[in-house]
Amino acid sequence: MLHVVRQLLYFAALVTSVSAASADQWRGRSIYQIITDRYALPSGSDFNACDPKDQTWCGGTWNTIRENLDYIQNAGFTAIWISPVSQNYEGPRTAYGDAYHGYWIADVTKLNDRFGTSDDLKALSDELHRRGMYLMVDVVVNNVMATSTTPDLSTFLFQDESQYHTYCPIDWTNDTSIIDCWLGDTTVTLPDVNTQDPDVVSAYQSWITGLVQEYNIDGLRIDAAKHVNTDFWPKFCGAGGVFCIGEVFDDDVGQASQYQGTDALDSILNYPIYDALVSAFTIPGALNISALTDKVAQSQQMFKDTTLLGNFLEDQDVPRWGNLSVDPQSLYNAMVYNWMSDGIPILYYGQEQGFHGNSDPYNREPLWPSGYANTTAYQLVTKLNTFRNFLVNGTGDWATTKMEILTQSEYGLGFRKGNVVTVLTNIGSPPKDVTIAVYTPWEASTSTTEIISCEKYAVGSNGTIFVDYSAGGRPAVFMPDVLLNSSGVCGFEGPNQYVEPSSAAQAVSAAAAAPWARVVMGAVVGFVMAVSGVLVW
Repeated sequence: MLHVVRQLLYFAALVTSVSAASADQWRGRSIYQIITDRYALPSGSDFNACDPKDQTWCGGTWNTIRENLDYIQNAGFTAIWISPVSQNYEGPRTAYGDAYHGYWIADVTKLNDRFGTSDDLKALSDELHRRGMYLMVDVVVNNVMATSTTPDLSTFLFQDESQYHTYCPIDWTNDTSIIDCWLGDTTVTLPDVNTQDPDVVSAYQSWITGLVQEYNIDGLRIDAAKHVNTDFWPKFCGAGGVFCIGEVFDDDVGQASQYQGTDALDSILNYPIYDALVSAFTIPGALNISALTDKVAQSQQMFKDTTLLGNFLEDQDVPRWGNLSVDPQSLYNAMVYNWMSDGIPILYYGQEQGFHGNSDPYNREPLWPSGYANTTAYQLVTKLNTFRNFLVNGTGDWATTKMEILTQSEYGLGFRKGNVVTVLTNIGSPPKDVTIAVYTPWEASTSTTEIISCEKYAVGSNGTIFVDYSAGGRPAVFMPDVLLNSSGVCGFEGPNQYVEPSSAAQAVSAAAAAPWARVVMGAVVGFVMAVSGVLVW
């Protein structure tokens, strides 16, 4: 049976376009984010020798990622995002440690030999595509790294002073300063590349074209995107020919939304919603559900396309969720939001293992001490990915349908996206005498299944579903039984009875545009997810 699964995955990789992946194709993916140095070690390594506070290399490589992809794919992820692949600073250890993370760029056109060879990176890309998965690579173009404000430029791609902005500390109240001045400090400086210079722009475009083509990269994550003039991005990403998602570290929707669009980036990481999820669900915390629903409303009004934004709860720049919240149900409810709402779900390695490090460097723990365990969070994300993959590949326009808030209270919220209704709460694990009533679009007596617990619910009068929290604050996701066949969740393995509405017809790119390809892909993904194993919640 495993042989059949592998053959189907190989066929899926052939059917799906694995180069020049578009925003529309990325919309349906879920992403597992990896710090290359911290995901897996070669056999024979000392598995007890990595302490995040040491801020040095632990030994993870592109090969060790490739050799341990089953852990990611078995959880249902359809893409990975890896650390920058470019050459990093190679000088004496700094006051902030070594360049283990990959963001201290030296010559952007050379590979980081700490992570492997050109053939190793190609092998990782090839293996991902054989499995029908995408490769996203982090890139840094805003700056290089040095240890003074007057660095030796000979180790960089750009070796003329005019190709850098003059040193100045950033004034965070001034947009020009944010773009032109230097990140870092005077101990570890990050010289700011002049991305208005025509020669710089041309060189970067040539580099990204070659990088994407040589390593068959499907998407780019752009580090420090808000620190680069916005008009740089359309031509840069156009030269790459792939989906670009940028880091815009700003929780203000009005500010952040300026970086998405045809005159900017395809997408950004959704820091405004991240901030709202922290406010709504962390325990102890504000438990402010309105903060979340307000951000949803603002986002739908100001962003060009919320269904392309990157949803996350953790990354290398913010504390682990487990450091902010003591209650596991707060994590599970927030995770379900990211999978069932608008946007592309992203999980930072170790979140599924309950890591709880504070800010950098403590949020960059090695994964291997966890034993890659089948934790409750791993089981949950497996089920969420299985269900979301079904919705994306088998139910028409779910991924492009905008979410709609159905109800909210101080204890939680309910929302609808397509034919799925999600009800979340911030009460935490202890039982509470609270009920949330959600008015769904479904007729009375419709049989539905809550896909996390697999419990059956009959819709009440006026389309109402009541979620009771006398057993604690678990998240709940509902879909009518008649639509769940072939989903791979809760025993629904039969033919899909979903009838795609005519309004769902839309153009899709590359190989997926062919009707036969879309049908085959839906069947392949549904079957593979069912066979590969759905862990019981």
